[in-house]
Amino acid sequence: MKLKELHKVTEPLSSTDKMPALFLGHGSPMNAIEENQFVAGWKEVSKTIPKPSAILCVSAHWETRGTYVTAMEKPPTIHDFGGFPEKLYAVEYPAPGSPALARETKQAIAKTHVGMDAEWGLDHGAWSVIRHMYPAADVPVIEMSLDYYQTPQYHYELAKELSSLREKGVLIIGSGNMVHNLRMLAWDKLNEPEYGYDWAIEASEKMKEFILNGDHRQLIDYTTHGRAFSLAIPTPEHYLPLLYALALMGNDEKAGLFNDKAIAGSLTMTCVKIDKV
Repeated sequence: MKLKELHKVTEPLSSTDKMPALFLGHGSPMNAIEENQFVAGWKEVSKTIPKPSAILCVSAHWETRGTYVTAMEKPPTIHDFGGFPEKLYAVEYPAPGSPALARETKQAIAKTHVGMDAEWGLDHGAWSVIRHMYPAADVPVIEMSLDYYQTPQYHYELAKELSSLREKGVLIIGSGNMVHNLRMLAWDKLNEPEYGYDWAIEASEKMKEFILNGDHRQLIDYTTHGRAFSLAIPTPEHYLPLLYALALMGNDEKAGLFNDKAIAGSLTMTCVKIDKV
């Protein structure tokens, strides 16, 4: 790493205008190497926001006991999946890390101890989408883990403590899928442009209603909404990153939707952008 680049990832972050926050439905790892409507949506949203000084990504694919942030200067690209074409495993996303952002994240959070991790890197929940937004890999990226043992309310409250980072040029991304039930995928519908089971559409429409109305309590209490939500969220890891994005929404901001499509019956690619009204 050149001296100038090293300085960029280790110096304290400066104050900027408040950055938007995003929830990105990342879907299949194959989106990392394809050109499709969802990739186009990620590329387009990156053009509508200022270029960030750094990115903090909360990915569905890093679950831990406790909370950690990646704190290395060169995070490895993690190919955390199986059964895909070799060309996908060959992809590297060499974005630098940011020990400075890792430290500031740790300092911003009072709710829990934040561990500084030197082993994880960037899993596909992060790099498969970020590589389309910033293909030059010139924006430092860190990940923050999901404490699997905590409640949705806990995660929502923890996310609020990250708000100050948005005023230092940091783009906070939650990466998962609002409706995510891989066991019920309709494999015979993979090539259809848009297909969702009735329960998936029902849950998705309710979620979007709550998001657009700013009714975060209903989204935090997602286990109270019956069968459709139970099928849509059989495990919480892909849903919780949505709460991280929504928790950051200020009184002068609104949520907008893009890539709002269901695919393969039991998956939605819906993305959310939090920005000023």
